[in-house]
Amino acid sequence: QLQACGGGLVQAGGSLRLSCAASGRSVANVAVGWFRQAPGKEREFVSAISEGNSRILGADSVKGRCTISRDNAKNTVFLQMNSLKPEDTAVYFCAAGSLGVVSDQDGAYPYWGQGTQVTVSS
Repeated sequence: QLQACGGGLVQAGGSLRLSCAASGRSVANVAVGWFRQAPGKEREFVSAISEGNSRILGADSVKGRCTISRDNAKNTVFLQMNSLKPEDTAVYFCAAGSLGVVSDQDGAYPYWGQGTQVTVSS
């Protein structure tokens, strides 16, 4: 089970740190990704980290502003988001793969959390 938290209401230019805590299974040996879905839009890829942190992917829309990391001891993956923009407003989901290979495709992640709302005001 994946539990995403850390969302909230923030002004443009602000920062948030999202957390994705896993229970019942370890995510240390699999890829973990973050996706988001804004109202009326399709779910889109944000960032992902491979097993062993050897490869990190990030969407062009968040590059330079978002950093993904993991703490295997806490079985948690983080998404640090800086310089937030109103267009970052969405529900953010974390997802775990069954393999260690990272992907920007949501179909590569069979395990999903419930999402956390991020709202950025202008």
